[in-house]
This record gives sequence, structure tokens and C-alpha cells, in this order.
Amino acid sequence: MTTLAVLEQRDGALRKISFEVVTGAQRLGQPVEAVVCGAGTVQGVDQVAKFGADKIVTLTNPAFARYAPEACAQALAERAKQGGYRAIVFTASATGKDLAPRVAAKLGVAVAGDLTDLNAEGDAVVVTRPVYAGKALLKVKVASQPAVLSLRPNVFTPVERPKAGASETVAVNVGPGRVTVREIKAAPAGTLDVAEAQVIISGGRGLKEPANFKVLEELAHAFGGRAAVGVQWSTTFNGKSVLSTLYAAASGKPLPLQESSANGAADRTVRYRSSTDHRSIDAIATSCCASTSSGLRG
Repeated sequence: MTTLAVLEQRDGALRKISFEVVTGAQRLGQPVEAVVCGAGTVQGVDQVAKFGADKIVTLTNPAFARYAPEACAQALAERAKQGGYRAIVFTASATGKDLAPRVAAKLGVAVAGDLTDLNAEGDAVVVTRPVYAGKALLKVKVASQPAVLSLRPNVFTPVERPKAGASETVAVNVGPGRVTVREIKAAPAGTLDVAEAQVIISGGRGLKEPANFKVLEELAHAFGGRAAVGVQWSTTFNGKSVLSTLYAAASGKPLPLQESSANGAADRTVRYRSSTDHRSIDAIATSCCASTSSGLRG
């Protein structure tokens, strides 16, 4: 049976994590159909076939210029009902975490979210996800069909498996819904979202004040576009929290990355190994106040 991989676009351009979804979806077998919601032509869709998509479908509607949760969910649910898919695969990004449950509710099934592995075992879909702050892995057999899944970003490295990749554009007639997204605030120019970075330079209370995060920003810049700046847990200085794109551990954006350096976050220097992919996280000690037990785990 076909697997449907749901791609993400922003401002008319495909996001990098879309290629991860296509790669992950192929673990359930072939064929894989990719779908994206957009107001018109989405830049980068022509590259999806390189990563193994057998078919790429663009669902168009003026409401899709920005993320339209209810309209997108309705369009994807209708597509799913018509296609008879084995599974529908999202990314567990901010958008995916909102959209996947909406689609699942319309299909009357549950969501298996934040997955680090998935496989087909006969007619069943078997998935793995971290639990207890990454201290253990839970393996689950998904009984519903279609199985609605979301994959943890930065875990499924995109692999090129070029195919012809037939393209199709379908205009869909759905209402805009009650929820209107007025603006999506992107990260400042030249910076990466922590969910997509290969390296995170992360700080904690040991940095004393928000102004000192400038040092970490300069260090991240030295990585030539591969690094983002983060914080451990809810780092607060004089009652003011360091927020926005600086989240790292307790933000709901996990750390399945290649390297992470945590500065001023622990009372000793520790090298952690992620329970999901064995990548390294270093903590450089300057503070005796912060816990090192779980805040740095992927």
C-alpha cells in the first residue's frame, strides 16, 4: 500500500525537513506519494523525486499562502480518504504537531508522534519513540489504518534515491476555517532554527545575563551556517526569561543533532550520549545550580 508523506512549505518554498519525511516514509515500503499545501507552485517540489517520492502532489488554495490549520487538515483528510493509504507521515515540527492531530481526528484514528524509527512488519506499522525525557525507548504497534505518524526532526537523514516522480497540481475547494494565522515570525536572517541545526551552542544560568549570549552567537556563526544557539530548560535572569528561538531541551524541540555544546549549564563537564541516535552532547561547567540528569538528553 502507498504511504503519504506530508511536506512543509513556508513562504512558497519547501522546507528541508520535507526531505526527511520522504526518507522516513520509505521505511514502510514503496510506493511513497508526497503532498504539500500551497497557494500555488511551491519552490523546491521538483527536488522531492530525488529523495524517492514516486508522485508529488501540490494541493492549491489561496488560504494556503500561510499555514491554514483547518483548511490544510480538511484537504489532507479528504485526500487520505480517497487514496486508501497505509500511513500518513508528518514531521513533528511546530506545524506538524498541530496538523497531524487535526487530520487524525477527521479520520477517526490516533497519532503516533515524535518518532525516531518506523518499520513495516507484515500488515502492521511498528514505531519507536523516546519516553521519560529520552531515558527509554517505547516500541508500539499501530493498529489504526491509515496510521498517522510524525517523525522527530533531524533524525531521518535525507537519502537520495532518484525516481521519475510524476507531478500533479490539484486545486482544492475548502473554507479558510475559524483559525487565521496572521504572521509567522521567522528566525533572524542568517540564523537556524534549533530543530534543523546540526550543531547547537547552548547556554544556561552560568552565563549570568542575557547579554552574554552574544558570545555564543559569535561561536555559532563560526560554524558557517551549521549551528544554532539554544538554552537549557527555562533560563531566567532577574525574572526575565530567555525565550524565542533559543529553546533547546525543555522547549518541546528535542536535540537529535550531531553535536551540542552546553555552556554554563552544569556543575561539571559531562559528555552525554543520546538514547536515540548516539550523538554527543557536551556540558561545560560553570554553575552548580543546574541539573545534569536529563536536561541535555535528546
